[in-house]
Amino acid sequence: MDATAGNEMISIPSGQVTLSDRRTQRSWSVELAPYRLAAFPITQTRYAQVTGQRPSTAQGDLLPVEGVSWLDAVRFCNALSQREGLAPAYHLHADVEAIEWDASADGYRLPTEAEWEHACRSGTTGPRYGRLDEIAWYRGNSHERIHDVGGKQPNAWGLYDMLGNVWEWCWDIYDAEVYGTYRVLRGGGWSDERWSCRASVRRRSHPTFQIDDVGFRVTRSTLH
Repeated sequence: MDATAGNEMISIPSGQVTLSDRRTQRSWSVELAPYRLAAFPITQTRYAQVTGQRPSTAQGDLLPVEGVSWLDAVRFCNALSQREGLAPAYHLHADVEAIEWDASADGYRLPTEAEWEHACRSGTTGPRYGRLDEIAWYRGNSHERIHDVGGKQPNAWGLYDMLGNVWEWCWDIYDAEVYGTYRVLRGGGWSDERWSCRASVRRRSHPTFQIDDVGFRVTRSTLH
């Protein structure tokens, strides 16, 4: 895969997804309108093109960018929108809690966790959209390192690395009553056991933390 292929956006159909939280034993359904999601996690090359920065621990043009906080990812989305002449999706404030999402904007943004899981599942109903070793880099096959995006099989909708390689930031707050501003992470990473690399698994982190197995991919609303 060349560096420009990492910019591809995939049209995701509308649908319903049921989310679940193992900790609270809670489940809830979400109706989704169509949207577009990046085929790959944001690469280090793409991140550097937009921000001028290379924050990752491991270095490689086609490696997923990691060591980026939720706040870094939100800022990237706005910068990429401005670069392409689109309306930024986020109103930024010094206070992370005050950041607002403008749902009418046509710019780039982070997926909601419902959008992420719906896209990951790509019409499947099991824990994964294929055999784990064929679709994901995880502890059992990663040799304890991150890998270039697109090295494993995509799901039925043409999305790569939805499971494994790096966890991905989502827009949502995880559980405000218990964890405050902590945001949702999805997908599992290169150092995780197979249990964590499932479509339904939720992880959380503070929006300012930068972690070496956490990256992100971008989405855009399909506005009519």
